[in-house]
Amino acid sequence: MSLSDADRELVTAELGREPTAAEAALFENLWSEHCAYRSSRPLLSAFDSEGDQVVVGPGDDAAVLALPEPDAADRPAAERDADDYGDTYVTFGVESHNHPSFVDPFDGAATGVGGIVRDTMSMGAYPIGLLDSLYFGGFDRERSRYLFEGVVEGISHYGNCIGVPTVGGSVAFHGGYEGNPLVNVACVGVTNEDRLVTATAQEPGNKLVLVGNGTGRDGLGGASFASEDLAEDAETEDRPAVQVGDPYAEKRLIECNEALVDEDLILSARDLGAAGLGGASSELVAKGGLGARIELDAVHQREPNMNATEILLAESQERMCYEVAPDDVDRVADLADRFDLGCSVIGEVTDGNYVCEFAGDADGDGAPDRDRETVVDAPAEFLADGAPMNDLASEPPSEPDRDLPADDPPLDEAVAAVLAAPSTASKRWVYRQYDHEVGTRTAVKPGDDAAVLAIRETEPADDETDAGDDPADGVGLALASGANPKWTAAAPYEGARAVALENATNLAATGAVPLAAVDCLNGGNPEKPDVYGAFKGIVDGLADACSALDAPVVGGNVSLYNDSVEGPIPPTPTLAVLGTTRGYDAPPAALDADRAADSELLLVGAGGDALGGSEYLAHAGGSDRFPTLPDESGAADGLGDLVASLATAARHESTLAAHDVSEGGLAVALAELVTDDAGADATLPDRVAAFDETPGRLLVQTTDPEAVAAAAGDLPVFRLGDVTTDGTLSLTVGDESVALSADAVRDHRDVIERELA
Repeated sequence: MSLSDADRELVTAELGREPTAAEAALFENLWSEHCAYRSSRPLLSAFDSEGDQVVVGPGDDAAVLALPEPDAADRPAAERDADDYGDTYVTFGVESHNHPSFVDPFDGAATGVGGIVRDTMSMGAYPIGLLDSLYFGGFDRERSRYLFEGVVEGISHYGNCIGVPTVGGSVAFHGGYEGNPLVNVACVGVTNEDRLVTATAQEPGNKLVLVGNGTGRDGLGGASFASEDLAEDAETEDRPAVQVGDPYAEKRLIECNEALVDEDLILSARDLGAAGLGGASSELVAKGGLGARIELDAVHQREPNMNATEILLAESQERMCYEVAPDDVDRVADLADRFDLGCSVIGEVTDGNYVCEFAGDADGDGAPDRDRETVVDAPAEFLADGAPMNDLASEPPSEPDRDLPADDPPLDEAVAAVLAAPSTASKRWVYRQYDHEVGTRTAVKPGDDAAVLAIRETEPADDETDAGDDPADGVGLALASGANPKWTAAAPYEGARAVALENATNLAATGAVPLAAVDCLNGGNPEKPDVYGAFKGIVDGLADACSALDAPVVGGNVSLYNDSVEGPIPPTPTLAVLGTTRGYDAPPAALDADRAADSELLLVGAGGDALGGSEYLAHAGGSDRFPTLPDESGAADGLGDLVASLATAARHESTLAAHDVSEGGLAVALAELVTDDAGADATLPDRVAAFDETPGRLLVQTTDPEAVAAAAGDLPVFRLGDVTTDGTLSLTVGDESVALSADAVRDHRDVIERELA
């Protein structure tokens, strides 16, 4: 760790002296790209983050949102007012753990889960669901498979052990992630106004209490490590910067946190993540315009002879920093002891600088080795918010030419290739490793377009999981997350808009409308003008689309310098969207064979008449412009109206099944609907119609096509064909036809499970 010359000059000018070694290391971490967003913050003002539903927006550990009452949960946010929201709150946040997951995929991914869960806890919320969005190099590469398996195992192990269900997410494979995978994890929690906690310190004289695992040397310099390109030897050289998780300690910490909140003992809180204790405590008091005096010797440690910088910056996991009233300190210690957690009173809130003192105990006799030394003495706000922003050059990306393949592959080959592409194939191998039902809230499980969690008006008793559980009474919390690197590599701005629409369409397929979103913006080295130009494109595209969807972006994360010897990653705007619907029943994403004879298969929404960024072109070759999105083509008044209309169609009483059209286009969406008992006989005009990946469209099986068309409002509705009882996809495209049994569809789509078995 080293402070740059330019930053050292600023620090020296502010302090009026040269920084100590501990100060230099603390500034280097807190002013890193990972913590200070020096290259991205100038762009983030593009996002709208306000609304009647927003209780706490960007800047805290997680956002806090008020849920609408059940009778308003189906209405778009733009049609609600403040009176439509109740006193149940949910928290929502997202984090990246990209570099650590390359160096150590199991621990890197596991501690990413632990960190976002503690972000949830620090708001006074109980974590109820996780989403993981994962990106790896080509599935045919041994290294990519090793990382993929390790990351999934890490997420599974940590989430299953702490009892928080992983209910949704996405997985993409692309050559651009060969040397730098991405691991983005989102978490949703539940709380209310009385239990809400923030990361804003309250007043001088209150104590700062550290609760959780002992501090070790793991994760040293993690924030600065995450703010630089991965070197060829990163797997060995950077391993000390990766934290090591203990999910059983985290489970105890979750329950202890609940007890502390129950007894109203927490005045403010921050979890210990990037930059460790130094980051959490300085940011906590800086948000309150205050300072702190911290005795680093008081921190409970699990390794001997730790120096001041190690104690200050270690990113050891499963630790929380609380502001506590002096009279409540003993009770906090009692509760920590009940849950077998360490507890240290490490200092207090002041109205001065952020000050850390240290004497040390190198000989281990319990007595200080020397007089207490001041190792940090700086204004907290300067530490937390004083980093200068970067002014970087950018180059706009070029638009691809329309150069479609001169000779299309045979239809049966094309359909088989797109179905078996790892990014479009079944992800059952992933989600079957997760406990996605723990907590008794999961109403729609992984594998459909979006997960749905039940927020019940009357919670069941501990021994009666179904007591009082009428699905129509509560609010369904729909969740979707992900990004498509092929889209954003082809057209950063347009692709990012499509990512937002795709995630919102996933919610609509369950009948839900967006409430809010959080983003994880991943890019390469921003000092390269073409990389920064593409990154700017995804920020603007995501911001514009979320505004149009009436989905305020209430928090997020930025991860830059995702470069390696393989080159920069594709610009990757992971979006996690949370939506609501009345009740928590949803139409399945599978055809209903029992109603085949009296139902029809409809397509609601228009395609964009282009193949840019598609899985089909990845197989067949060639290039194309990115598809025109519906609000650009005049097929809808706007993205918000479009998604609301799709949700209304999905909720209609005659709808038997609903499924969005996305990666792989209609060919893949139709195949995903087929079951052993129910098939589809559909006709499409040409290859573009079959493989165009324009989001904002739903396949709907309905017994009343006219009623669904009316429910869809101004959206175009097309009759695609019939639902059959032979379990076969029969697809006619132009003058070609292909027929695939449900077994054949599964055989193509189970490539990941088959290869990793």
